[in-house]
Amino acid sequence: MFDPYLVLTPMHYIYLIGVIVILTVMVLRKDTPLVCILFLFLLGLTGLKSLTGGIMTVFNAILYASKEFMDIIATIALVTALSKCLKDLGSDYLMMIPMSKVMKTPTFTWWILGGTMLVFSLFLWPSPSVALVGAIMLPFAVKAGLDPLAAAMAMNLFGHGIALSYDFVIQGAPAISAAAASITTDQILIKGRPLFLVMGIVTVVSAYLLNRNEIAACCQEVHIQNAEEHHDTGIAAIIMAILTPLLFLADILLMLAFDLKGGDATSMVSGTAVLVMCIGAILGFGRHSLEKVTSYVTEGFLFAIRIFAPVIIIGAFFFLGGEGISSIMGDQFQRGIMNDWAIWLAHNVPLNKYMAAFFQLVIGGLTGLDGSGFSGLPLTGSLAHTFGTAVGASVPILATLGQIAAVFVGGGTIVPWGLIPVAAICSVNPLELARKNLPPVMIGFLATFIAACFLL
Repeated sequence: MFDPYLVLTPMHYIYLIGVIVILTVMVLRKDTPLVCILFLFLLGLTGLKSLTGGIMTVFNAILYASKEFMDIIATIALVTALSKCLKDLGSDYLMMIPMSKVMKTPTFTWWILGGTMLVFSLFLWPSPSVALVGAIMLPFAVKAGLDPLAAAMAMNLFGHGIALSYDFVIQGAPAISAAAASITTDQILIKGRPLFLVMGIVTVVSAYLLNRNEIAACCQEVHIQNAEEHHDTGIAAIIMAILTPLLFLADILLMLAFDLKGGDATSMVSGTAVLVMCIGAILGFGRHSLEKVTSYVTEGFLFAIRIFAPVIIIGAFFFLGGEGISSIMGDQFQRGIMNDWAIWLAHNVPLNKYMAAFFQLVIGGLTGLDGSGFSGLPLTGSLAHTFGTAVGASVPILATLGQIAAVFVGGGTIVPWGLIPVAAICSVNPLELARKNLPPVMIGFLATFIAACFLL
């Protein structure tokens, strides 16, 4: 509901200054949690008019954000635990061997490498998949004549681009965007699906067409970092190499059969991951499996917390912009600060749905400059709700636009400091990889923006 008598208070201006400062810090490639905590305190101090209110707001906001993100933190932790178990057993190597058999030409190899990275990243996330796919498949790809830089492009665009931005299996990015936008994860995955497909297809096709003459330009031997010698694998590794994909395939079939979506689908993947990890530990390590399971789970949660610790703090600030403000600061605050700004903008600035979509792309890209990809999702999600309410546009479409921009830029396809893992394992310069990725990603953004204008 628009309020024609809306009056902006000092809280509104403090929040707006906070958003600008946080974006500026991100552009400067600095960490933002300290800034977020400072503005959380100032907002609490101003809104609740007490020192204790400012202090409690800091904690309550972080606690609220933690609860919102806890399910996906657990999912990533358990999936990572599984990947570590498979690596120790040698099952990861066995699972890759069949794909390496079909790498005959550089062109075909480029698509196979990218497709494999996409599949593994959807189920294991790109970070563990880079080491898994790169260390095992990259030597086969180079042997087939694929240029290492082209291989890095394929792994990067398919994994850190398409898989991480859509993320319909683990649903990490959609869950953050949906929580901040006050919508369901399914709304982003279903209504935003055309945009994810347009961005993915246009980007990778553009990348191939722009670089097709260079893809087959490799003729020299390269050193593959982090590649490990795989010794003879045991029966446990063979069983797990067969069982793991079969069980995840069964998950997909069960999701389709019982129409499991959102949190239910995530629970299926997470539960399967932890059960498969336990089976692998028992088969591979016998009486030592008790300690192994504890080790894998611990490493998995450490990995997940390392990713999400700053995201929780950043999300704590941006949740004040939406409906989370009531839970954080009390029932006297019934409307998010960003929502008030949107209403004010709607009455005072010629903002329309197309400008809102453009702003989402730009702001999403700016937030991705810190090399995270996820840290800006609370902001783009909150803005999607804000702009969508103000101009009558589709909130899921706006949230999807912000998510795509933030993840493609910051998740590791544009900013050089986000490309280091892929660049390192492929032995290429991250700056050169960023330059190669920039044109196809920009073409993808343009095509996605045009598509979004028809769906708003």
